[in-house]
Amino acid sequence: MPSSPRDALRRRALLQAAGGSALTLALPGLARAQSGYPSQSIRIVIPFAAGGTLDVAVRPLALVLSSQLGQPIVIDNKAGANGVIGTEYVARAAPDGYTLLAVTASFALNATMYKDLRYDVIKDFAPVAGLMQGTGFVVIVNPAVPVNTVQELIALDRKAPGKLSYSSPGIGNTIHIASELFNQRAGTHLLHVPYKGSAPSLQAVVAGEVQVAIMPPGIVMPFIRSGKLRAIGFTGPVRMPELPDLPIMSEAGVKDFVFSGTWMGLFAPAATPRPVVTRLHAEVAKALQQPALRQTLANAVAGYVPDGSSPEQFGQQVQEDVKRYGDILRKFNIKAE
Repeated sequence: MPSSPRDALRRRALLQAAGGSALTLALPGLARAQSGYPSQSIRIVIPFAAGGTLDVAVRPLALVLSSQLGQPIVIDNKAGANGVIGTEYVARAAPDGYTLLAVTASFALNATMYKDLRYDVIKDFAPVAGLMQGTGFVVIVNPAVPVNTVQELIALDRKAPGKLSYSSPGIGNTIHIASELFNQRAGTHLLHVPYKGSAPSLQAVVAGEVQVAIMPPGIVMPFIRSGKLRAIGFTGPVRMPELPDLPIMSEAGVKDFVFSGTWMGLFAPAATPRPVVTRLHAEVAKALQQPALRQTLANAVAGYVPDGSSPEQFGQQVQEDVKRYGDILRKFNIKAE
């Protein structure tokens, strides 16, 4: 007996339902992410060692996010290769919203620094939110260096070009770039001495192994307050509230040099469902508005302000920085070793 049109429609509906079930079985992570997210703990990968500026900022934020989302948030430090190792790990993770990446502007620099990256910083990640924006770096000297101003540093360098050196956490990071831009704008010849990380590069200035550094305020403020380092200038567009007497570069006689420092941001793997990204951004923005967290961050990471920019805004900043930093790296011929 031939089937009726109603029977044909019923069979088509059953086939469509079966196809949908098959897709759900094939992509359980995707289905789980879209339905009742989050339903389990979330991992935030930080591709640097514990105790750094990014780590110090993300941990208190994660506590607030955990409370808001009702799920534990685990911080996983996967350090190595200027952030490449941990970043690649997240690029290969399931796009279900349960593995995220918190990273600095090194993310954008690495696109040019490393020619053999096994991920694409634009195509393999979904921007979630800007977390913190830098306001500038502090120009510091060892107290044994007989200078109290940027102009005195320039004059001392010109008396013996190449005798003074500066430290950085390695090749091709924002500190390295800021220092080379200072050399160009100020007409100095400070020699670059790279170290393996922020802590040893800072300690090198404190110990007098190098004489100068240009670093984020958060890591140098305790040493400035204790007298172990001397601050002589600030690279941001306006003066630092924590050091109101410290001149910016234009006030110090170095024109056309403004460097606001680095940013901190949150990413998910590409193809993470849009509702998940939207939810995460909303929770980050909400958390960063809490007065208690803002005060904690102000105390922990001086020289940064809370952000909370949207995925679109943050994604645009990342794309612009990939080009901007790429141009600078090529101009100064800075390459990974």
